[in-house]
Amino acid sequence: MMLKLIKTKINPVAAALIIFAVCVLAGIIYINGALKPADSENTASVIVTVPQGAGTELIGNVLKKNGLISSADVFRLWSKVNGYDGDYMAGSYELSPSMSMDTIIEKIISGDARARRFTIPEGYTLAQIRDRLAGNGLVDGDRFMDEAENGSFDYAFTAGLPRGYNRLEGYLYPETYDIYADESAHGVIDRMLAQFEKLFTEAHYARAKEMGLTAHEVVVIASIIERETAAEEERSLVSSVIHNRLALGMPLQIDATVQYALGEQKSRLAYSDLEINSPYNTYKIKGLPPGPICSPRIECIDAALNPADTDYIYYVLKSGGGSVHNFTGDYNEFLRYKEQYLNAL
Repeated sequence: MMLKLIKTKINPVAAALIIFAVCVLAGIIYINGALKPADSENTASVIVTVPQGAGTELIGNVLKKNGLISSADVFRLWSKVNGYDGDYMAGSYELSPSMSMDTIIEKIISGDARARRFTIPEGYTLAQIRDRLAGNGLVDGDRFMDEAENGSFDYAFTAGLPRGYNRLEGYLYPETYDIYADESAHGVIDRMLAQFEKLFTEAHYARAKEMGLTAHEVVVIASIIERETAAEEERSLVSSVIHNRLALGMPLQIDATVQYALGEQKSRLAYSDLEINSPYNTYKIKGLPPGPICSPRIECIDAALNPADTDYIYYVLKSGGGSVHNFTGDYNEFLRYKEQYLNAL
């Protein structure tokens, strides 16, 4: 008796559905596996830093590189599906391979960091630094100011600083710091001063002495440059105007110093503002104000010590609405530039 083979015709739609179901099941199994601890037996602490503004791709790669998760792709997918994108907090976190991915995610979203990464922008005043730190719950604002005024800090540049609430103005270096949860106001300030000391080298002290300036006067000039121009190519030019005016015995007449005296930043000063009675009003006093008006970056300190070789004694914003200036040593030309600027307004 001959056996007949029966051929079964498979429906292509059904086959596709089966393949799809298998793929979905495999995907679910893979994701569930990736959500589990990378190594449940390894409880060792690993410190990882989430940079300011880092996206999920970068964070996932950092976690994978440190052996804390098994898949950066699943981390990115899981973050997107659950709406975690943009919720991660910068800082240094103490994590472990024994933690599940969800636990790690929860820790980074909550900001439960061993240290918070924090940036002090260049050009900030002491009061702005206090407000930024206090606003992020990193210091008590009153304690911070008390330490700034009365705290003891062992640095060469702090020894001769004039007493007052703003004695450390200009010396809290603008930089990104990892600030620990239990760190004192004194500790926060000390690390900013240490960064200043690191960057203000013996070469800077030697150059200041060569120019007949104290280190404090250099920082004052640098702070004015910081506030007066945002253009890198103009720093040495603004510096030349300051040095030229000082050499001629002219008042500096710089708006940024008046704004510091007023305690607020104005887009335009009124004539009445120029009458404020303050040692920071360089429309009324000759020479430098008694202290810096903000925290300058090292590039502005370098510009203060290396002014361009010019005869400029005036500058005014260009009429195009940007942040660059016209410079001149001629008063009538200055008046023309000023008129162009005012007409553009």
